[in-house]
Amino acid sequence: MLLPDGTPSHGVPRYPDGTPARGVPQVRGGHPEQREAGGGWGDLRGRQAGATGQPLIPRQRPVPPQGPRPGPRQEYLDAFEPGADDVFTRAGRPFTPTRASDSYAGGLYGGDLHRGGLHQGDPYGGGLSSPDGDGADDDAPPTGAPADGRSAKGRTFTGIAAAAVTTVLAVVVAGQVTVGRDDDRVQSQSAAGKAAGGALESAAPSPSTSASPAPVTLTYEQKMDTKYTLDAKLKGSGKFDAIPGIAKAPGKGQKFTYRVDVEQGLGLDGELFAQAVQKTLNDDRSWAHGNARTFERIHSGQPDFVITLASPGTTAFWCDKSGLDTTEDNVSCDSAATERVMINAYRWAQGSRTYGDAIHAYRQMLINHEVGHRLGKHHENCQKDGDLAPVMQQQTKFLDRNGIHCLPNPWPYPQG
Repeated sequence: MLLPDGTPSHGVPRYPDGTPARGVPQVRGGHPEQREAGGGWGDLRGRQAGATGQPLIPRQRPVPPQGPRPGPRQEYLDAFEPGADDVFTRAGRPFTPTRASDSYAGGLYGGDLHRGGLHQGDPYGGGLSSPDGDGADDDAPPTGAPADGRSAKGRTFTGIAAAAVTTVLAVVVAGQVTVGRDDDRVQSQSAAGKAAGGALESAAPSPSTSASPAPVTLTYEQKMDTKYTLDAKLKGSGKFDAIPGIAKAPGKGQKFTYRVDVEQGLGLDGELFAQAVQKTLNDDRSWAHGNARTFERIHSGQPDFVITLASPGTTAFWCDKSGLDTTEDNVSCDSAATERVMINAYRWAQGSRTYGDAIHAYRQMLINHEVGHRLGKHHENCQKDGDLAPVMQQQTKFLDRNGIHCLPNPWPYPQG
C-alpha cells in the first residue's frame, strides 16, 4: 500500500520521482550487492537502471583485444571514498604490470630482489602482480597522479609480502647459525682435545699402560713366610695325590728315599710343600748334618717313608693307626705302624702360638721333628733357661716347662 506521496506505508521513504530518500547504498572498496533468484550474482553488463533509479556499475570493463588499455572508468573510481589511497599505485610510484609468471621468476622469488627490490629501496621487489588478482583489470595501466602513501589494501598485501620475505630470511639465517654452531662445537672439541694434551689420542691406552701388570711371582722364601687359611676342624676326603717328579739326593751320606703325598681338596700348594721337605732335610743343620744322611724324593716305587700333608681329621685317622692321639692339640705325628709321616695341614698353614709370625721356621721344625721320629729319635725337653729348645721337643705345645723358658728352634744342629 502506498501513501499519497508514493511512499510505501511500511518501507523506505521515496522522493516524488521514486528515488529513495537516502540514496543508493554503497560498499567501501567493493560493489553494491544485487542478487537474483537462486542466490547468484546478476549480470550487470548491458542492464539499464531499474525502477528504483539506482545506477548500475559493471564489475569490470571488457579488455580490448588489441591496442593500449584504457584506465578504469570514472564511475569505478568514484565508487571509492574521496581521499582514499590510490589502489593503482605502490609505494608512491606507478604500478608496473608484469607477466603472470613474474611474481615468481622476477619478483619475490626471482632476480627482482636485487634488480628492483631490496637494493632499490623496495623491500618486496618490483615484480609483484596486483594484489586484487582480478585478471584483465590488473593489467590496466594506471591513471591519474600517484597518491602518497599506501591504501589499506596495499598495506595489507605489503605486510603479507614482508612476512614472507622475513620468513625466508629467518630460515636462511637460522640455518647459517645452526651450521656455524655445529662448526664451532666441532672446533671447540678439537681445540679442547689439543689443550688437554691430545685427549682424543690419549683415549687409546699406550702399550706401556694398556698391558695388564705381570703376575707377581713369589720366591720360595716369600711363600714360606706366608700363612694360609684352613679350618682347624677340617676332615678331608682321605685321598692323596703324589707330587710328581724327582729331587735327587745332594749328599754322600746314607740315602733315604721318600714320596710326598698331599690330600686332595686342601687348597694348599703341594709343590711348595715338596720343595720345603727336600730343602729342609738336606740342610746341614738338619739330619743331613756332616754328610751323615742324604734325602731323595721319588714319585714311584717303594720309598723309605711317605711324608703326607693331610687335613686335621685325616691326620688323626692315620695317627690313630699307631695309637697316637693328635686331636687334643691338633698336632702332627709319625705313624710308625704305617709308611706315613703325618704333617697336620692346619699347623702347616697357620703355625702355632709358640712361634707366632715365624711361620717359615715353624714349618722347618714340623718336618725335622716328625722325620726325626721316623729316624728313631724321641722327645726331648729344654734343660736350661734361655737355651734353644731341642728340635725333638713338642714345640707346638710349649716352650716353657718346669719354670724353664726355652727359645724356638727348628734344627737338630742349629750351629751347622
